[in-house]
Order: sequence, then structure tokens, then C-alpha cells
Amino acid sequence: MKVLVVGGGGREHALAWKLAQSPRIDTVFVAPGNAGTALEAGLPIVNVALRDDDTAGIVSFAKANAIGLTVVGPEAPLVAGLVDALESAGLLAFGPSKAAAELEGSKAFCKELLRHADVPSGEFHTFRDAAEALEFLNEREDVPCVVKADGLAAGKGVVVCDTRDEALEAVDRIAAQREFGAAGARLLIEERLHGQEVSVLAITDGRSILTLPPAQDHKPAYDDDRGPNTGGMGAYSPTPLVDEALIARIEEQVLVPTVHHMKRKRRPFRGVLYAGLMLTKQGPKVLEYNVRFGDPECQPVLMRLKSDLLDLLEPAAEGRLDEAPTPEWDPRPAVCVVMASEGYPGAYETGFPITGLEAAAAVAPGVKVFHAGTSLAGRDGDRIVINSGGRVLGVTALGETVPTAKLAAYTAIKAIRWRGAWCRKDIADRAIVSG
Repeated sequence: MKVLVVGGGGREHALAWKLAQSPRIDTVFVAPGNAGTALEAGLPIVNVALRDDDTAGIVSFAKANAIGLTVVGPEAPLVAGLVDALESAGLLAFGPSKAAAELEGSKAFCKELLRHADVPSGEFHTFRDAAEALEFLNEREDVPCVVKADGLAAGKGVVVCDTRDEALEAVDRIAAQREFGAAGARLLIEERLHGQEVSVLAITDGRSILTLPPAQDHKPAYDDDRGPNTGGMGAYSPTPLVDEALIARIEEQVLVPTVHHMKRKRRPFRGVLYAGLMLTKQGPKVLEYNVRFGDPECQPVLMRLKSDLLDLLEPAAEGRLDEAPTPEWDPRPAVCVVMASEGYPGAYETGFPITGLEAAAAVAPGVKVFHAGTSLAGRDGDRIVINSGGRVLGVTALGETVPTAKLAAYTAIKAIRWRGAWCRKDIADRAIVSG
């Protein structure tokens, strides 16, 4: 069987790496992939020079190469309707339809659905222009809130505000200055929830739900959760904050009613339903939904998966997830630390050679360096890896405990060099404190 993974980030490297281990797969194509998928030794992974927004090109390639399953990684092509285009061409695809992907494509749609499905979440107000939002803020009490761009903003269109002045500035950035582009055509002002944030991902075919081990992401750029929000600076799985009883509660109060309500709205959801949750004193509340594997949550979760990933994704895409085998998980925790380009999540420079990748991978048997914003430069036989994005690498490690996994990841990071490379130093510390 041939499989196509769409995307070029760390999530897609992890998906391709795990899928290529399946004895049922001959070749995993990655469009466009990155330097990591190009250099993956010993596995049948091949990069394809197609952008993830080239819907016609991807459909044409999948048809011409008899692709048995296409796995769409990033949110943008899902929201644009890539799965619909593939299915219209008679091709099997893993991921939600355009209509279902609006759960992530529009935060306003998501919040309205949560309200109607009676899923616990924070209060919110939606605005179509800056003037309305500014008037609302000036008329209410000076209380903490969260200002969000309605559309896709690569994880950056969320501003957590302590004061009214901070909220007024956030509205100006999002809706007036359009710092996040068209995503700010509409915006939300939400109640600020307090507690620990966790990520719970589930594979679903629209009827059955398979909940994956919980993870915890680190969105703020700098240590101690300071600085602007990013696409994610690291993650670990599992998290001691979520036990089996809490997972059962999340399934009952969050995941199941959401899937059922999407079906009632004639937007059946197939793919990965990713619930970003705040664990409040009143219980888990949904901050937002994503409609795909998280990045970087995907990396530590798949590091712990001992089963064949194809055996989960294929039946989900075919609507028979209830026939999938129960997955087996490595009991050891995994920690992923993102290495980024200097300046990220703002402006950054690219094109700098990256060294030490082989040494990092050799630190311990449980270490894996997943590539995200990397490319190959130079000619065949003399190729070098360079940084080509904001989030560049996801250094991931398994360990007997969270501290040992963290130590292995950061030891590997010390071996890697490029100009301006940096990372948070406190990934997974919450688990160490909680444990």
C-alpha cells in the first residue's frame, strides 16, 4: 500500500516516520516534507515537491500513484476542503471535511456549537469589527479576558489580557492592524479561564471515538509561560493531571456530545478531534478545538505508540473505527522540546546550517529528532540541513520517568547548533512538580 502524508512540519515527519514502520506500507510520500523526511534512513519515505495548498496537484498525484490513503496533517488544507476534493476523486483520506473542519477554521462557529451541544466552555462575545469590540470593552468592568482572531492564525491569534488596556491593544492588533491577516476579519472576546491547560486528542469516524493518551503543550514563547503565544514550544505525554476518571469525564461531557452534535448538524466529523482544555475548579472546559494532530503533541504521543498507526487511521477513514485493534502504548513518558529560529514567533532569519543532528540522535536509544522548519541546501552528495521556518526541530525523548525523558531531550539539544537557535528550558516541569 502507498500512503501520502500532506504537510511539511514536525507533525508530518512524525506521522510519516510512524506510518513507514507499518509492514503493510510500501512507500510513504510526503508533500512537501522537509529535510528530516528526506534524510530518514532505513524507512521508505519519499518527499514530493507539492505544496500542501496545491489541492489539484495533490489529487492528481494521489490518483496517478494509486495512493491507498492520504493523511492530511495541517489545518489550512483541511479547512480549504482537501479531504472533500480527494473523496470526490474516489480516494480515501484521513481528516475532516471542509464543513467539519470549521470547528477550527472559525472560533465563533466552535463556540456556538459548544453552547448548543451543552459542552462546558467559557463565556464569549463575537464582533465583526474593531469599533464594536472596543465599545464593548470600554463599557464593561476592567477584568481579565482573552481576545482571539476568529480564523486560522497558526496558533498565534490568541492574546491573553490581564487588563482592559491590554485587551484594547489586542483588538487593535487583530481587527484594526490585521496583524494576523484575514483571520482577524472577525474576533472574539472570551472569559479568561484559570487552571492547568491540557490537550486530549481522539480519533473518530463520526460514530466511534478512540481517545489517545493526554498531553500537555506549552504555547507561550518563553520560560514560566511568559511572552506571546506560539504554535507550541514543546509537549509531553502522558500528563499526571489527567487520570482515567478524568478521561472518562472528558469523553462523556466533551468529546461524545461534540461528535454527536456535528452529526446532527450534518457535518459528520472524521479524523482527529483535538480538545484544548482548561482544568478549572468547576471541571474541564473547552478552550478551543483543533481538527488534526497537534504539533508538537503528535511527536511525543506517536513516540509512545507501539501499534501500527495505519491500523487506526485507515478504519477511521473508512467509517469502521469500531473494528480497529486496541492500540498498545509504551508506558514510558515522552518529552518533546521545540528548537526555534531567533525572533520566532515574530520575524526570523533562515538559511543557517544546522550541525550536530547525528550526535543528538545518538544520545540515547529513545531520542528522535523530528524536523519541522528545515530544508536541504547544496548539491547531491554535499547537502546540508538549514533552518527554513520559525519552529525548526522537535527533539523528542522517551524515558523511564519524566525527568529522565526531559534530561535526554535537553542533552540531545546541547549537541545541535545553528545561528540563533533557542528553546524553552522548562518543558515538562509541570509534570515533574505534579508528580
